Amino acid sequence: MTNPLLDFSALPLFDRITPADVEPAITQLLEKADAALAQVTQDDFPADWVHISKVLDTATEQLGRAWGAVSHLQSVADTPELRAAYNAQLPKVTEFWTRLGANEALYAKYKAIRPESLNPEQNHARTLALRNFVLSGAELTGAAKERFAAIQERQAEISQLFSEHVLDATDAWSMFITDADTAGIPDDVLQTAQTLAQAEGKSGYKLTLKMPCYLPVMQYAHSSSVRENMYRAYATRASELSEQAQFDNSALLVEILQLREEEAQLLGYDNHAQVSLASKMAESPDHVVGFLRDLAARAKPYAVNDLA
Repeated sequence: MTNPLLDFSALPLFDRITPADVEPAITQLLEKADAALAQVTQDDFPADWVHISKVLDTATEQLGRAWGAVSHLQSVADTPELRAAYNAQLPKVTEFWTRLGANEALYAKYKAIRPESLNPEQNHARTLALRNFVLSGAELTGAAKERFAAIQERQAEISQLFSEHVLDATDAWSMFITDADTAGIPDDVLQTAQTLAQAEGKSGYKLTLKMPCYLPVMQYAHSSSVRENMYRAYATRASELSEQAQFDNSALLVEILQLREEEAQLLGYDNHAQVSLASKMAESPDHVVGFLRDLAARAKPYAVNDLA
């Protein structure tokens, strides 16, 4: 049977993908992408948009599609087996994308492409690609380049752990309510909550922080205490304020911020906000803050009116 992660004929075959498919598919696609990168960076390979795209973009697009499908499944249908399969491949995938973005030979190929040989869309794409090479550390050398790559790998590792903590904290929390607290909650939500409670041999209704339960309860439940308990639990997931200390992301958050600051300085920026905005429409961090404050000022009267 064909590995569903290697079927690019249509949309991802999510219903057929299993944890056992991940390693062989990603290994094969990484090998294909590595071969494509080696081919286009040879000295005699033409610095031509069409030639480079035909070889490299095809291979990397397939890798991105397959890995994207695995990442999505791991986020929305997590199992211990799928998480293990994902985490086993994450360092390899991160290493490839980091190496691709910082590849000096590939960067030189893109710079050597003659702009006049491109149509407007291709020319714009080349401009963005050159920018992304710089943001990926292609102009760094020596120890700085090695440190930049190490930062990317560490960020991928702890960002995944951060996400796992949030997911596990979400799954771990629940509260049980009685008929007295059910007013306003839609019948289908209550039916599911009652089934969950019965599965644990309990009476009443089991509420969780998963969206099919959380959103309708927050929107329709008449009980302010139920809404408050659920909101506090949701807002403090995987934090030092959470009931599940084992999922506290505080230390990871500090490390992520430190790594982002170091990354920004290696690239010649003052902070991560400037790095982030280098590929966005906003002009500066001050521009973003000003926009948000203006938005808040415009929205506040409507919020006050809702509470009146």
